[in-house]
Amino acid sequence: MIRIAGVNIPDEKCIDVSLTYIFGIGLSTSRKILESLKIDPTTRTKDITEKDANRLREIIERDYKVEGELRHERKMNIRRLKEIGCYRGTRHQKGLPVRGQRTKTNNRTVRGNKRMTAGSGRANAASKT
Repeated sequence: MIRIAGVNIPDEKCIDVSLTYIFGIGLSTSRKILESLKIDPTTRTKDITEKDANRLREIIERDYKVEGELRHERKMNIRRLKEIGCYRGTRHQKGLPVRGQRTKTNNRTVRGNKRMTAGSGRANAASKT
């Protein structure tokens, strides 16, 4: 099992898909990395030689922000938005959608699935007359 940037890469998947388990590397980035190293993207991770694994590890850690470093940068960007008091920062603070989505409906995941409609908590009628 190959370990890159503190993440265990799955053995049974193709190498281009297994690199996406690293936070900050998507499918297009993984294919670009493999193309630069001249590694076939369809080979399984368990079939990668130790030499190629070391080259992969070296390139990813040298050229890309991944895992902890990238998470820290994202957190600092959000903190900066909150400190300057901009609209996006206040939306982050309130836990509401940041990118202009409507909030009257369709944001239950962000608000915590509150059901505030008129008939949602009403007790049933006692009996039919």
